[in-house]
Amino acid sequence: MDDHRIIDLYFERSESAISETSEKYGRYCYSISNNILHSQEDADECVNETYLRAWNSMPPLRPNRLSLFLGKITRNLSLNRYKGYSTEKRGFGEMPLVLSELDDIIPSASDVEKDIEHLLLVEALNSFLAEQPSTKRIIFVQRYWYLTPIRDLAKIHGRSESQTKSLLFRMRNELKAYLEKEGLIYETL
Repeated sequence: MDDHRIIDLYFERSESAISETSEKYGRYCYSISNNILHSQEDADECVNETYLRAWNSMPPLRPNRLSLFLGKITRNLSLNRYKGYSTEKRGFGEMPLVLSELDDIIPSASDVEKDIEHLLLVEALNSFLAEQPSTKRIIFVQRYWYLTPIRDLAKIHGRSESQTKSLLFRMRNELKAYLEKEGLIYETL
């Protein structure tokens, strides 16, 4: 079933929207989550939560690309779960609770300034990637957005692991030089 029809099912509040989403994008979402969490059970839970979030978001949202919409939800849920693991190890989850209680009392650093810096960085990253050949751009996004392991990237793109590591190393250096040129990071002495 095509994406527009699946989205229409969400707008019709048809339960088949979930089964159609699962059939078309279940493995895609699972691979994103499992690359982050390395746990079948946790990845399955994140994928199911993705379907719930999609159900609650449509309507009113009508995503242009359903795959990207679902991938972003899955990635964010998985990263949040991963952060939760490390938070629990550093104080059993109490630290974020304590800090959130102080949010109204202690002002944070300039949020507006951080937001502007973030937007500039995103814009620069998109410009950098737009200048790259398709294969390099895809490998970069698969590695740093979808967290695909090096061995899987090498296999997918018919390269050795060494070639893949070298390509990513060169791209990181090129990105660093690009961001320095744009004035978004500064070379350390």
